[in-house]
Amino acid sequence: MTDDSAPAAPRTLAQRVDAWERLVRLDKPIGTLLLLWPTLTALWIAARGTPPLSVVLVFSLGTLLMRSAGCAFNDWADLGYDAHVKRTSRRPLVTGEVTPREALAVGAGLALCAFALVLFTNRATIVLAVAALAISIAYPFFKRFFALPQAFLGIAFSFGIPMAFASVRGEVEWPGWPMLAINLLWVMAYDTEYAMVDRDDDVRIGMRTSAITFGRFDVAAIAISYAGYLAGMAWVGRLMALGPVYYAGLVAALACAGYHLWLIRDRDREACFRAFLHNHWFGFAVFAGTALDYAVRARAWPRLA
Repeated sequence: MTDDSAPAAPRTLAQRVDAWERLVRLDKPIGTLLLLWPTLTALWIAARGTPPLSVVLVFSLGTLLMRSAGCAFNDWADLGYDAHVKRTSRRPLVTGEVTPREALAVGAGLALCAFALVLFTNRATIVLAVAALAISIAYPFFKRFFALPQAFLGIAFSFGIPMAFASVRGEVEWPGWPMLAINLLWVMAYDTEYAMVDRDDDVRIGMRTSAITFGRFDVAAIAISYAGYLAGMAWVGRLMALGPVYYAGLVAALACAGYHLWLIRDRDREACFRAFLHNHWFGFAVFAGTALDYAVRARAWPRLA
């Protein structure tokens, strides 16, 4: 029996392109932004406030391409599950607007474009890009057996940090790797909020998520993750001798975290999703504080910039 409400397979090129755009979430930029802000923050710290424009462009476009490629591959890997989850049941691959072969081709093409961009950096960044690609491919399968797949996602979503250091300095100098570990805590926070949206469906189909693993301690775990991230970034600020504008950004991020915890307090599905989406502003606050702090100090003390 067919579902009369399901969209027909795209017949025109315009319809097919529209389906591909939705496959790679170009209509939902939140994932790209959650990847981009910590990467740019690391890039500004690695370059002490003056990253080359070419490198900024490479990482900005590369982030968009890799996130899009990851979405296509994730949907291919989750095809047998997405139809049974309310939030994902209308994705183009589930409805038949995109075929599995098309999804893999689109994902591979975007990943190759992202890798081509990395070739304009240096050897260390290229090596790290290969590792990042392998982690991204492995992530969808961790949800089948790993109790905290969000932690593994945290590695994938934080790998732009050591890559940023490598692109500027030729290697991952201090505090590149610690910043990856710190950012993992933020990913744990917002992706657990995301997992809370699908918890009932995930329990039913046997998917593993941090929201299920933490159970009634989910909100407390998110609060601890936010606190650990902000404490870690305060330590980075002290280590790198950053100034008051940087810490003002962390305070703004703390206010965002407080708002998220208030939203998810009753574990309402829609409120949890709003909290997840609002993490864009959390990441932006940290990046803006970082970039503005370097800009203010460069203007006030040119010799120290």
